[in-house]
Amino acid sequence: MPTLILYHRIDCGLCERMLAELRSLQSRYTFELERVDIDEDPDLAMRFNAKVPVLAVDGEVLCCHFLDAPALIDELTPND
Repeated sequence: MPTLILYHRIDCGLCERMLAELRSLQSRYTFELERVDIDEDPDLAMRFNAKVPVLAVDGEVLCCHFLDAPALIDELTPND
């Protein structure tokens, strides 16, 4: 099962929007979703400060600011 990590910060409108979009996709696709507040880790705050929200899939950054739904769906769809 893929693991998605949403790097976010508190009171971030774009972060809340991406989280809502991800939650709606959970009804159709199987994935684990972890949320990481970048302000709790100085290294993450430096790395992602102006880029949040940042979505990583299995450790690789997929998109910043806005959800790239087609790219995410491609990642979540089995390639037979």
